[in-house]
Amino acid sequence: MTPRPEIAIIGGSGFYTFLEDPQEVDVETPFGTPSSPIAVGTVTSDEPGGTGRTVAFLPRHGRRHEFPAHRVNYRANLWALRSLGVRQVLAPCAVGGLHDGLGPGTLVVPDQLVDRTSRREQTYFDEGACHISFADPYCPRLRTALVDGLDDEESPPVDGGTMVVIDGPRFSTRAESQWYAKQGWDLVNMTGQPEATLARELELCYAATALVTDLDAGISAGHAVDQEQVFRVFAEHTAALKRRLHTVISSLSGERDCSCSAALAGMTPPLELP
Repeated sequence: MTPRPEIAIIGGSGFYTFLEDPQEVDVETPFGTPSSPIAVGTVTSDEPGGTGRTVAFLPRHGRRHEFPAHRVNYRANLWALRSLGVRQVLAPCAVGGLHDGLGPGTLVVPDQLVDRTSRREQTYFDEGACHISFADPYCPRLRTALVDGLDDEESPPVDGGTMVVIDGPRFSTRAESQWYAKQGWDLVNMTGQPEATLARELELCYAATALVTDLDAGISAGHAVDQEQVFRVFAEHTAALKRRLHTVISSLSGERDCSCSAALAGMTPPLELP
């Protein structure tokens, strides 16, 4: 019998080797099929005497990166994870930096989000006047665990930042990235929404870890980001990011003293959670 994971990683295909002895689980949901079968295995802390934690992994773009950001079935992905027992989600993602202080290789734990997507399924509430609190889109407890656990003397993570999420699959024009920067936003990404909103509606703790792979097109004169660069920089930092996430996972408590676990309190009609 597959153990019930309480923690999940939603990330890129490079994270398949994150788990020890993974078992794949096929999950069907009322919202269709997730991006891929969910791998469930063990993560053991690199610290001496570290104990193992049961963790789920789901590649948001699919096993072969077959789903572009605007076609990912975010509702099925989050619903499937919760149905397996997941209550805490760590979400590594690639982002573009919107100012010179956030160059390639920088890790950021964002605290705010701006949604510039369109035509994506944003909610599980298809009827009733249900308005969920989303002023702070990321779990503060998970954010603290990430900032502390990802800390490294050579490259400490940036604590806080606003991530603007766009549809893609194209990258931004120079004018767009300059406009985002003028708004005071720090990062640009294609997958962070509606992932964060749906996690909140399922009363999951959720926080993103953003790896800067490039400076966005309008920030550096004469430079234009391309897919090859994004994949290359992300691959160069995957091993270090996985190692540091091991530390984060080992530090997480199962006691959720944040408000995420009661996000649906008072909703009418209530959502029947898996």
